Amino acid sequence: MNAAKRTEIFSRLREINPHPTTELDYSTPFELLVAVTLSAQATDVGVNKATKKLFPVANTPQAIADLGEEGLKRYISTIGLYNAKAKNVVATSRILVEQYDGEVPRTREALEALPGVGRKTANVVLNTAFGEATIAVDTHIFRVANRTGLAPGKTVRAVEDKLEKTTPQEFKRDAHHWLILHGRYVCKARKPACPECVIRDLCEYKDKTPS
Repeated sequence: MNAAKRTEIFSRLREINPHPTTELDYSTPFELLVAVTLSAQATDVGVNKATKKLFPVANTPQAIADLGEEGLKRYISTIGLYNAKAKNVVATSRILVEQYDGEVPRTREALEALPGVGRKTANVVLNTAFGEATIAVDTHIFRVANRTGLAPGKTVRAVEDKLEKTTPQEFKRDAHHWLILHGRYVCKARKPACPECVIRDLCEYKDKTPS
């Protein structure tokens, strides 16, 4: 995979989706932080169903803190690992109220120090809420990066580091959205839709599905 091929891959993904974004519903950085925290091992559709009921009732750190764990669980009980997530979201909300005047911090270090917030969640918030050119690697991106040859790596962090190093600057801000959506709808885990793929001639996957 060379620089020219990478540029062409991202150019084609941009052509079919010029303004990609997350499929999680949110209107503020805090809502995004909550939604991404809830999305671990859950679908965006499932999270959106829960937050559609939650956010009209509580969508600020103070409101979530006031709701408490038991109160929050009533809204997110359809999401996997909801007990642990309720504990983390409420704890995070209290920290934001007490230490950040109810605002979501804009540094990786501060975000990753919040309960239940790992590197991927921090990257999503920094990118989607604050416009930074971070690349959040989830299972879809890990698969696409390895399968296509775009950024092969044995670990999520290795793939992230390689994407950070090799993705042309003009594509960096939107790169992880394009790759997530490509993995979710085209380069699917069990049966990739290679005949319908806009980058099939650039992809280095040896076992392409036939038309």
